[in-house]
Amino acid sequence: MVTKFEKHLSKSDLSKNTVTSYVWTVNYFLIHYKEINSKNLLSYKGYLLENFKPQTVNLRLQGMNKFLEFIKQDKLKMKFVKVQQKNFLENVISNEDYKFLKTRLKNDGYEEWYFVVWFMTATGARVSELLQIKAEHIVAGHLDIYTKGGKIRRLYIPKILKNEAVIWLRLREISSGYIFLNRFGKRITTRGIAQQLKHFADKYGLKREVVYPHSFRHRFAKNFLDRFNDIALLADLMGHESIETTRIYLRRTATEQRAIVDKVVNW
Repeated sequence: MVTKFEKHLSKSDLSKNTVTSYVWTVNYFLIHYKEINSKNLLSYKGYLLENFKPQTVNLRLQGMNKFLEFIKQDKLKMKFVKVQQKNFLENVISNEDYKFLKTRLKNDGYEEWYFVVWFMTATGARVSELLQIKAEHIVAGHLDIYTKGGKIRRLYIPKILKNEAVIWLRLREISSGYIFLNRFGKRITTRGIAQQLKHFADKYGLKREVVYPHSFRHRFAKNFLDRFNDIALLADLMGHESIETTRIYLRRTATEQRAIVDKVVNW
């Protein structure tokens, strides 16, 4: 049944990571609860609420609800939990720490990771999109990504990054194909990137909670709005379906809020 469900999901517009997450969720439930009924589903939801953040809870519930739809048990579908919107951005690497990390990576000879960090922060790429970049895209200066619903989003590679990356690829004698590879010549995994970034956070004394792939996409958005205040354009560049999603970047990080309060409030 789960195998059929996975094949069913694979035919949809869902990303590979989302399909994997949904299948994992269903497998976990079936192993621990055996029978699919209202009581067990509520018990599972309670377990999720006690152990995970609301966003993760909703992701797991969505996976189970998709499965319930698939087995024609729609009446058992669970309601999502409310996600409280914060009035600040959380766990975003500062521009100073980003520049520090990038400089240290280059100076210490970790050129590939220097470019991993630079590409994410200069293009706003999701880590899954980063792994799609080929040498041919560097030469062209952009990568076209097909999103849900058949839309195309263009990921632009800034001129300053393109020029340096071209030289880097030439020295590595790479003229075609994917550019971010592991020691076996295969593409780095998203998990591999996340783990290596944590390693560099520890190595260079940075906060682990701000050194993760999506943090650099957040930094791209913050830097873009600081220098070119066009939220509609930013929404297009980031591939947001709704401009409301992009509005979060108009808010300051918790660290920025603290600095302003400490500077301004003297009464």
